[in-house]
Amino acid sequence: MVTLTPQAFVDKWRHVELNERAACQEHFIDLCRLLNHPTPVEADPTGANFAFEYGAAKQAGGQGFADVFKRSCFGWEYKGKHANLDKAYAQLLQYRSDLLNPPLLVVCDMDRIVVHTNFTNSVKQTRIITLDDLLKPDGLNTLRAIFEQPDFFKSDLTPEQVTREAAMKFAGLADQLRAYGADPQAAAHFLIRILFCLFAEDVRLLPDQIFSRIVEHGRQKPATFGQAVKLLFGAMARGGPFGVDEIPHFDGHLFDDDVVLELDSDGLDVLAKVATLDWSNIEPSIFGTLFVRSLDPALRAQLGAQYTSREDITLIVEPVLMAPLRRKWATIKQQALDLAAQRKAAAGAKKTKLDKQLRDLLIGFATELATISVLDPACGSGNFLYISLTLLLELWKEVSNLLAELDFPRLMPTPDVAPSPAQLHGIEINEYVHELAHTTIWIGYIQWFVQNGFGFPPEPVLRPLDTIQQMDAILAFDKQSKPIEPTWPKANVIVGNPPFLGGGKIRGELGDKCTEALFKLYGDRLPNFSDLVCYWFEKARAMIEAGQVKRAGLLATQAIRAGASRKVLERINQSGNMFWAQSDREWILDGAAVRVSMVGFDGGTEEMQILDDHTTKNDATIS
Repeated sequence: MVTLTPQAFVDKWRHVELNERAACQEHFIDLCRLLNHPTPVEADPTGANFAFEYGAAKQAGGQGFADVFKRSCFGWEYKGKHANLDKAYAQLLQYRSDLLNPPLLVVCDMDRIVVHTNFTNSVKQTRIITLDDLLKPDGLNTLRAIFEQPDFFKSDLTPEQVTREAAMKFAGLADQLRAYGADPQAAAHFLIRILFCLFAEDVRLLPDQIFSRIVEHGRQKPATFGQAVKLLFGAMARGGPFGVDEIPHFDGHLFDDDVVLELDSDGLDVLAKVATLDWSNIEPSIFGTLFVRSLDPALRAQLGAQYTSREDITLIVEPVLMAPLRRKWATIKQQALDLAAQRKAAAGAKKTKLDKQLRDLLIGFATELATISVLDPACGSGNFLYISLTLLLELWKEVSNLLAELDFPRLMPTPDVAPSPAQLHGIEINEYVHELAHTTIWIGYIQWFVQNGFGFPPEPVLRPLDTIQQMDAILAFDKQSKPIEPTWPKANVIVGNPPFLGGGKIRGELGDKCTEALFKLYGDRLPNFSDLVCYWFEKARAMIEAGQVKRAGLLATQAIRAGASRKVLERINQSGNMFWAQSDREWILDGAAVRVSMVGFDGGTEEMQILDDHTTKNDATIS
């Protein structure tokens, strides 16, 4: 095998000015010679596991080719010297699924090799290897790891750990604003804007670390910070120029004005530390909970405590929202494969007819996923809604991938044919938490676009989520102060974690007026002093009975199975059926581990029942 010394490699490639097509394969072969590693043809003459020009379908549609592919190691994309390697990375993200999600996505312009990690449940990292680095043993070892030991690049940090650290640092910033006497709600609104700006610049929605540069300049001249951020917020509200940079149009009510709270040098020092974190890696399913704790002094002690994880939330969302959709998809997928086999054997008009039938079948299901509405009537910071949206998007991606496998263009995730935040409905009484729910959902949606190679959602990147309402979910008063039931929006599915409050504590927590109003409104359906969570169960049950909702899945204290609270379960079985339940499950409430029950119920149409992971026939009731 021919070998190449580091100095010879660097001397050769430092001065090469050939374009990508003319130079890329020779450059890669020289890298192999430098490492004494077999070239793709030498290692794999079949091209199945290590090859140049490896065919891969693009997420956005059409067929492409990864410049180099090595199974279980990397996808590799070249660009010409001094080219925009971000575009090369975006291209690899398009191929990622067809490349079987390699652990590394590598881009190169002959002067730089940039390694992007692609591990699951690990903070994404970027490592740059320059020509000069290859003259040093550490640089060569880093290059060798790409080919032989991709786990070398894997971070020990998880997105959950990064999110916890971000919340901790934000707590210090909130303390600074409180020390200046800022109104709590104004401070919360301002900090949510900062949070989003930090995320936007780290996913490169905002150009060239623009917010961090404003912070650094403000540390030198604190008086300039407020003015610069005011101008930036204004540009984000409408889209357009900010100095020499072009700012996308965000809208969404988050940047509905350009109000900025002033920070002194101490506050800017804290913000500078906050900005050093990689905000692109925050975990939306938990960051809302942690940020509520960081900004509320009364909850600060819970920052280091446990929180409800993505897996916990998925446990209830999956059987209630996704299970029937997955069953339907299994049937449609088999129908599609059968039609594809018939199409292959057909010709002429018959083939054209089968082709249309096949395409309509798959696009019809993809479009159906874009119409599934989800309501969380106690949505908090939006974590149940975010998880619901991502699960719908992942199923939609399976449909899009099958279209590509069957020689149709992949679908683009536009709201008319793909799940979007507009399908999510929420109710939250707290003004600050209500606003945070919007941000949670949009950050998660943007993350999904970026991580799946679709770039960014179309402008305006943020849109008002008027479907998430700020109000009391179970009690309202009309103009004459008469108690009335609030109206919940219609939805296909209800999921959520309503507030837990034992019946004996209701009067002390809600006061006499609200307690008596609740008893008056619901007394013909629920015994007085039922656990507070029962009111959410009863309203969801009534909506199912009225045909306004198909299925619901809610959490409750274990007390719902006994005493006065059990009445709501009996009513559910009278008008419908409980099809899924976990009788005794660990959960996190206010940072502490508690035991809960989970219940999924409908109007009686679900054929299978599952209690504590054991399947039963639908001829008995779960109780």
